[in-house]
Amino acid sequence: MENNIIPILMPKWGLTMEEGQVNEWLVKEGEKISVGDEIIEVETDKITGAVEAVDAGILRRCIAESESIYPVKSLLGVLADSSVLDSDIETFIESYEIPFSGEEDAEGSGAKYLYTEVDGLRVRYTDRGSDDSVVLLVHGFGGDLDNWLFNFDALADKHRVLALDLPGHGESGKTIPEPSISGLAKFVGKFLEVVGVPSAHIVGHSMGGAIAMQMVTECPESVKSLGLICSSGLGPEINSDYLQGFVETESRRELKPVLQQLFADESLVNRQLVDDVLKYKRLDGVDDVLRILSAMLLSATQTILSDKVVASGKPTLVIWGEQDSIIPVAHARNFSASGGSSVEVEIFDSAGHMVQMEKANDVNRRLLNFFS
Repeated sequence: MENNIIPILMPKWGLTMEEGQVNEWLVKEGEKISVGDEIIEVETDKITGAVEAVDAGILRRCIAESESIYPVKSLLGVLADSSVLDSDIETFIESYEIPFSGEEDAEGSGAKYLYTEVDGLRVRYTDRGSDDSVVLLVHGFGGDLDNWLFNFDALADKHRVLALDLPGHGESGKTIPEPSISGLAKFVGKFLEVVGVPSAHIVGHSMGGAIAMQMVTECPESVKSLGLICSSGLGPEINSDYLQGFVETESRRELKPVLQQLFADESLVNRQLVDDVLKYKRLDGVDDVLRILSAMLLSATQTILSDKVVASGKPTLVIWGEQDSIIPVAHARNFSASGGSSVEVEIFDSAGHMVQMEKANDVNRRLLNFFS
């Protein structure tokens, strides 16, 4: 009978997540649920997101209480069809045990952070999944590999997924060997060589998108396809107030409204997210890195890379948030009109610059469909 009972579990968003807070149920007991429906809102120390149904059924039990904290993989609720007896559901709930946390590591899923060296610089990265098809995730300015915390698991279900902290970011070394998009593209290409990956689907967000596009020139053999998410390098416009604010602000009060520009829903910027960014900004060497990169991104000579991508013929998927206030969504629309048959464009409403977080389920599905 348990085969007809579908547990709703506390997800693991990000490699360090151990627990999450249930904010509210988005559906009521007794409602029919379809695959992809958002069921329950969960808040982590990083951000807030919705748990999506992976199976269809009727929401028979809401176990988790709002404003309560539960460990990863805790039973939050139960889906089942109407033929399942209440007594069977109660037995399932009573017998449910949280899986041992070490099981995934024992399977070699690469759930932990890893470290290597590229050109003498320490690089933090993660390596998830085990398929021959590899996806490399490249974050943007001021970010780190945790910008993909809502995407790791969904993509790793079908592919091997790598993500790294770029030079000067996260827990990688706080210098940039060659401070240019070209230099960063070469660095990422060398990273793939170091970890033994001959080619990958390269998915870049913001500045990471420009790096991905430049890899078509610097190391074309490493690029199977391109996923460009709210990417720089498709047009000259960029929000200079955001870049300057990110670099210059030194307090929580000043930084929060700057970070809120990244999201269509400003409430997603919680105190922990602000504190994490402040902690990063205060590390030795970070201020110099951010000033160098922001000046590069604001340069009047910022390279427009779309022509190189089109000329390469590499399959390219462009994803954007309609409410992006950092880089205009018009860049995506313009590329759609001029990119030819190798370019696909998807624009999501009610999402800003961090569309891979705000619309994670939709973005994950679109990427997986594109890779296939």
